[in-house]
Amino acid sequence: MQGGLEAAGDLATGGLIGRALEPGAGDHTAHGAGHPATCPNCQAALMGDFCHQCGQTAHLHRTLWSIVHDVLHGVYHFEGKFWTTLPMLFVRPGSLTRRYIAGERAKFVSPLALFLFSVFLMVATFETVGGPLGRIDNEGGAVQVSIPEMNKELAKLEAQQRQLKTQLVQLRTQRGAIIGNGDAADAERDALDAKIDAIDARLDKLSKEHDSISTVLDVTSGKKDVAGAISSQKDKIDINTGIPSLDARLKKALKSPELFFYKVQSNAYKFSWMLVPISLPFIWLLFVFRRDVGPYDHAIFAIYSLSAMTLGVVGLSVLAAIGAPTGLVATMLAFGPPLHIYKQLRGAYGIGRFAAAWRTAALLVSAVISGTLFFVAILNVVS
Repeated sequence: MQGGLEAAGDLATGGLIGRALEPGAGDHTAHGAGHPATCPNCQAALMGDFCHQCGQTAHLHRTLWSIVHDVLHGVYHFEGKFWTTLPMLFVRPGSLTRRYIAGERAKFVSPLALFLFSVFLMVATFETVGGPLGRIDNEGGAVQVSIPEMNKELAKLEAQQRQLKTQLVQLRTQRGAIIGNGDAADAERDALDAKIDAIDARLDKLSKEHDSISTVLDVTSGKKDVAGAISSQKDKIDINTGIPSLDARLKKALKSPELFFYKVQSNAYKFSWMLVPISLPFIWLLFVFRRDVGPYDHAIFAIYSLSAMTLGVVGLSVLAAIGAPTGLVATMLAFGPPLHIYKQLRGAYGIGRFAAAWRTAALLVSAVISGTLFFVAILNVVS
């Protein structure tokens, strides 16, 4: 229940932030007669329903319902421009990007307002229904695994371990029974030692597989939560990324994974705007020889693209929650982003199919790099 209230709060906050970044223009609130002769904001003489100097509406609501209306209007309507922007964002993303850059602002939600709203919406969705590939929690039915199959696998692993342990006892008995120190005796000992080492390695591998399946079963049955499962395995995890400072932060996170996950989630959407400056150099490199486009154009492209990806994840999460086939959701998650990037590149920059195709591939690689850099930055914040 608390998570649902927090999700609703995140959604309302996102809508209000979007409304704050989209003041005045395009406001379709109905106005009646009897508004003041001068603008309450700048005192200019009014010539219609809006002030021609500052753009403020002439008719102001002063009722308690007007506050509720502002919240609902900010969350669900975005001044009416949201429903104009959303279809183009997915169907004609390149045209939307190009038209906004060209100056058509009153018709569309600004990229930054849309991005902030989409991030808050994604957080609210994840907290309410989970992600596009489901969620793992202790409330039952969320983990899509076959418990009988895992129990069978555990029994199989235990039988193999018992068999190997019996063989190990026999080999060690045979080795201890060898008498003498000649070449033949040494060769026999070496052969038995090699077999013993191989069985020890096999037992160690089976033990790790057994522990992993047991952990999943504990999480599924509610005996252990996800954070506790990770915590119980932290001493068995060897972290070696090649970056000592990063290794230290990850090991620290594993000591208190529940707190770590909370900090990552809360800081990830607070600092989600960092994805834009991180992505810009990669986009600029793709058009380094184009003199007709600049950093502003790339920024609008990046923000609209990130908004589309975020809203797409929200849509797929809802589909997964209402029972859409996992294969369908996974396919859309895998092929949706490349297709969208391809269409947006072609429309926004006016390039051909081949030019858009190789740039799409390059942007997908850069997205992985950007995501890694963003994660490292968040890790520095929460550690």
